[in-house]
Amino acid sequence: MSTQKLRLIISLLLLMHVSHAQESNKQKFKKLEWLTGKWIRTNSGAGQSGYETWNKVSDLKLSGKGVTLKGKEVIFTENLELTVKKNEIFYVVTVSGETEPVYFKLTEINNHGFTCENPKHDFPKKITYSHSGNRAKAVISGDGKSVDYNFVREDKKQ
Repeated sequence: MSTQKLRLIISLLLLMHVSHAQESNKQKFKKLEWLTGKWIRTNSGAGQSGYETWNKVSDLKLSGKGVTLKGKEVIFTENLELTVKKNEIFYVVTVSGETEPVYFKLTEINNHGFTCENPKHDFPKKITYSHSGNRAKAVISGDGKSVDYNFVREDKKQ
């Protein structure tokens, strides 16, 4: 077999692999679309409230924002994203005041939720979302600590 034919075969195989990986990621992203909308936190601290909003940007990207308020004053924000990088899905968090985002790799997904992990991050090391009907729960955890965020989907008819 000539070198040229071998290169062509290798190129085609690589193209098929990348195409399959993109299709697989699209299928996974369909399982994440339940997250779109506005979610009101139901277990905020005293005098506080919070919410997350998520939007579908494309078949391979969701964009979100988490906000914590004390009264009407915003005391914490984070930009959130679920996106593909190097054929892997990542949950990306950029906290207000920080210059660099933190990447958590998707390690588990099913029809009821997903888990993303970054064992090298200080806290959290693991982020898990689950949902049932109009309720959702996000849990951030690591090194024996865990924080739950309970949400209810905002009714769009209001």
